[in-house]
Amino acid sequence: MWFESWSEIFRVVAVGAAAYVTLVIVLRVSGKRSLAKLNAFDLVVTVALGSTLATVILDANVSWLEGAVAFATLTVLQFVITWVTTRAPRARAAVSASPTLLLRDGAPFEEAMRRQRVTIGELRQAARGAGNGDLADVGAVVLESDGSLSVVAAQNMGDATALEDVEMNNPA
Repeated sequence: MWFESWSEIFRVVAVGAAAYVTLVIVLRVSGKRSLAKLNAFDLVVTVALGSTLATVILDANVSWLEGAVAFATLTVLQFVITWVTTRAPRARAAVSASPTLLLRDGAPFEEAMRRQRVTIGELRQAARGAGNGDLADVGAVVLESDGSLSVVAAQNMGDATALEDVEMNNPA
C-alpha cells in the first residue's frame, strides 16, 4: 500500500520525533560508554536500540512510552553488564574479546593472524597508517577488542607494560 491516511503519517512523524529525542536523552544520560568504539556486546545493544526505535516509529501497536521503557531497559542492562565486567574478569571475558598480539618486533605471528582472520596486508596498512615504512620499525601490532589495530613503534616500546593485558599465546 502506498498510503492509508494522513493520521498514520502524522503519527510516524510525531512519535518518531519523540522517540528520537528520547533515545538521544537516554544515550546522553547513560554516558560515553554507549557511544564508544563498539565491542560485540556494545554492537548488540546498538542494534537493539535501533530496532526498537524503528519499531516505535513504524508500529502503531507500540506506544511511545513502551519504546521509552525499552530504551531505558536496554541502557540499564548495558550499565549493569559494564558495571559487572569492570569488577569481574571472568564476566569481562564472557562479554568482550581480549586484545591479541599479531606482530612483535617486526615479526608477524601467523597463527594468531589466521585465528583472528587478519592478513599481512592489513598489518602493513596499519603500520603505514601509523607512519612506519618498515615492519622492522614496528614493536607491536595489537588487534583490540573493538576490532581496531593498534601499532606501537619499536622506539616507543619501552618496558611494554601497555601489552600486559594482551593475549600473547604466540610462538616465541
